[in-house]
Amino acid sequence: MLTELWNDAEGGFHPASAPDFLPATALKQVQLRRLRAVVARAYKNVALFRTRMEERSLTPDAIHSLADIQHLPFTIKTDLRDTYPFGLFASPMSDVVRLHASSGTTGKPIVVAYTREDIDVWAEVMARTFAACGLHRGDILQNAFGYGLFTGGLGAHYGGEALGATVIPISGGNTDRQIMLIRDFGVSALCCTPSYFTHMIERARELGVDLHDLPLRVGIFGAEPWTDGMRRHIETEAGIKAYDIYGLSEIIGPGVASECSAQEGLHVFEDHFYPEIIDPETGEALPDGQEGELVLTTLSKKAMPMIRYRTRDITSLITEPCTCGRTLRRMRRIGRRSDDMFIIRGVNVFPSQVEAALLAVEGTLPHYQIILTRDQGLDRMAVEVEVTPEVFSDRIGALENVRTRLAQAIEHILGIRVELRLVEPRSIARSEGKAKRVIDRRNDTV
Repeated sequence: MLTELWNDAEGGFHPASAPDFLPATALKQVQLRRLRAVVARAYKNVALFRTRMEERSLTPDAIHSLADIQHLPFTIKTDLRDTYPFGLFASPMSDVVRLHASSGTTGKPIVVAYTREDIDVWAEVMARTFAACGLHRGDILQNAFGYGLFTGGLGAHYGGEALGATVIPISGGNTDRQIMLIRDFGVSALCCTPSYFTHMIERARELGVDLHDLPLRVGIFGAEPWTDGMRRHIETEAGIKAYDIYGLSEIIGPGVASECSAQEGLHVFEDHFYPEIIDPETGEALPDGQEGELVLTTLSKKAMPMIRYRTRDITSLITEPCTCGRTLRRMRRIGRRSDDMFIIRGVNVFPSQVEAALLAVEGTLPHYQIILTRDQGLDRMAVEVEVTPEVFSDRIGALENVRTRLAQAIEHILGIRVELRLVEPRSIARSEGKAKRVIDRRNDTV
């Protein structure tokens, strides 16, 4: 499937043939053809989708243009749990070659399926992801995304191999070995969650390893929202270029969208994943450029097509041409999710707002937790933030100065005052995968 995308002389994508550079008219023709096919497939094979279509007096023949997608029913995460384990499959199990599942925090896990064709598409879009981030044949890629039921590890693995890179399947954890292999194997690119890489930076410093002296030049980070402040911290401390990628298990895993060299939004691989932006409250479609909830439709998924899946991620679509030459639309970086929001004293708060505030204050570290409690019926918010050893050792002067500036920064962004606890380095638990930023104890207190 990938052979027509490569230029063997350069070891990268050939602009004349890669889907990333299709003229808009040709791209829309591909999208419409695939949309009609996937709607027909889901209608025929997925009972829940067929029922919802019939409730709207719709059949697959109702799709005449891309705009008609707005008439189709949404799919939401609870649909996957309600039909657990295989109720949304559009392929027989004899055609399913892979099952993945999310760990889930409540209830049953989310199960996703892949045919051989789906795996090939996954490898393709991840290879295109790595190419957009400046990787090429011959790079040595250390893959620190988790392997197993989590989709991150294997998706990145096959994409790296399809690109022609040498892949080190180290998975997450064992940070000392991660650092040793970066140094000893001459690793030029690494992928993991941004929060785990900040831990690797910290541990490398403790081991006396200066990441600036190593061949590592590119970091590909995803699986959790992160801010521009976190990007600046990573690039400064490690001397690399840090790229944001986006994906979710329900759609395919990583490989839905990726930044390019311009780092001005993430190109959506919309020949396979059709993006829409809707008002999260009303469900009404919003025009490109307006912020709302990202909705995705898989255009080529065989085993488990997702029609108008509500991601709960908040972003907007960019239509202006990118300097890299790709014609794919871009979406702005995901800084928050509608279901990550919590309300304190009538104010909507997102963890990314707290991160932006603390990374703007010199002397803090990118390790923090938000603790929510309830006292006599009133919700309270405390923020624990690690500070540098120099600040923490000066308990009177520097510590109070940082506390004052950080309190002002948070109040400026949120509009409310919160309790601040400045703690010593490494006192907040580290994660080998997605960081747990919010601890909600409001149901434990009165």
